[in-house]
Amino acid sequence: MRLALLLCFFSFIWLADCAPPTCYSRVLGLSKEIIGLLGKLHNFHRTKTCVEILPKLFLDVQNSCINTKLHDFLYVMENLPTQYCRERPRIVLLKQKVTNLYRIINRICYRDLVYFTDDCEAIETGQSTPHYREDRLQMLVEEKR
Repeated sequence: MRLALLLCFFSFIWLADCAPPTCYSRVLGLSKEIIGLLGKLHNFHRTKTCVEILPKLFLDVQNSCINTKLHDFLYVMENLPTQYCRERPRIVLLKQKVTNLYRIINRICYRDLVYFTDDCEAIETGQSTPHYREDRLQMLVEEKR
């Protein structure tokens, strides 16, 4: 009896995990994979010299500058200086993942994603500077007085 109950419980968990991903969840998951792979490439001795020329990239899917930064990143990846770097399997995998992310954002999830910031510097540095609207800025000035 307990075995049947346990089997039934795990089958419900498995069915709950079968829900199709939303655009946002797919983009978020893929961006985390890319950041993880970039970290591995920077630490791996065979690819360290190849990825030194890649621009810094901190993916924030709610930043409207992500499209231009991904486009620039892909351009650099397609024009790596040596054939050795262009053919490394992990670099090819990174290029595929970045291309997939760029296509998903621009074609599949074109109107589904909501951008909350337009801080292009945050994608390069990883640190976002707060931008206050005029009414919020006025409230902050009044609080200081």
